[in-house]
Amino acid sequence: MVKENGTYLVDLSCAECGKSYTPHHIQTYCHDCNAPLLADYDLENLADKLDRDMLRVRPKGMWRWSELLPVHDSQFIVSLGEGDTPLLPLLHVAHEMGLAKLLLKEEGQNPTGSFKARGLSTAVSKAKELGIKRITMPSAGNAGGALAAYAARAGIETLIFMPENSPLANMKETMITAARVELVDGLISEAGKFAAEAEKSEGWFNMATFMEPYRVEGKKIMGYEIAESLLWRLPDVIIYPTGGGTGLVGMWKAFKELAQLGWLETKTMPRMISVQAAGCAPIVDAVLAGKESSEFWENARTIATGLCVPHSFADRLILRYIKESHGTAISVTDEAINTAIQRLARQEGLFASPEGAATLAGLEKLLQLDLVHPDETVVLFNTASGLKYIC
Repeated sequence: MVKENGTYLVDLSCAECGKSYTPHHIQTYCHDCNAPLLADYDLENLADKLDRDMLRVRPKGMWRWSELLPVHDSQFIVSLGEGDTPLLPLLHVAHEMGLAKLLLKEEGQNPTGSFKARGLSTAVSKAKELGIKRITMPSAGNAGGALAAYAARAGIETLIFMPENSPLANMKETMITAARVELVDGLISEAGKFAAEAEKSEGWFNMATFMEPYRVEGKKIMGYEIAESLLWRLPDVIIYPTGGGTGLVGMWKAFKELAQLGWLETKTMPRMISVQAAGCAPIVDAVLAGKESSEFWENARTIATGLCVPHSFADRLILRYIKESHGTAISVTDEAINTAIQRLARQEGLFASPEGAATLAGLEKLLQLDLVHPDETVVLFNTASGLKYIC
């Protein structure tokens, strides 16, 4: 029986074969398919019982969408006030580019300074509800800081493996919580091997991207917030920086859930456009080649550490959702990213992360290729505050 304002989560299902798993026990991923598990909700029943406009009168924050998040008992929710970040018009940049409506979702205003706060609030909350006591994770920076913060608040022990070239701010924010941090010589793919070994040999629960079902649920709320901000209409284009891909997958999942709930005022869905760094673009290569999965990117290198992910565990799902949305993927150089950081700061007063600035660099390229049109509503994402990248 679902409590008032409680979750309508009913089960988990494999993104590939559809096999069902109970959410009442600890789950990871579908070992048969080596694929992520996604949360399924009783949307038909929820649509009859919840008025979308009532959500606005609830206390601000991500957890006002509790029916669509996976925690059954609210006493286990671990929150630092994440969510409800602003959707800002970029008036000066839009005018210069000749665009009718250009918006930016400013995720740097989340606790711990990045969008990772959303996913880790959800995943740590569910871990607490399921009785998990020790969590490990590989992280290039922002996810590690978010896990450390939420786990500290939850009283859960953490072990985080970070590439030794991760931003100094990320290292410091992770260590100050008393999380155990191990620096790794290599990329996040190497850090992931250490986390997997800690899981196997010492029994740590591995909260790596898509290795558990709930981080994506926190990220999907970005999609709900966009729809609500635009009066339940969706933009024409969403340009999203893609490393592990939880945000892109989560938002497309949110839009499909919104359609099932009957809450949208339009049947038009946005084109999901993935932006990656030229020095690490496995999804871009796969899209251009028309492939259903991506290849491991050798010798990955970029200033956008969050995009330095040589291979995503959810690559097949990311590529499927890009195709479903009639979207595409595009790569941008580090030079273009740096130029976009300066442009956002000087024209809009926004200090964006390299990953966030990559979306503006991507938009410029898309306009040149006539893949985005001037009369379309476009949403960019700044996934973290630029302050976190100052050394």
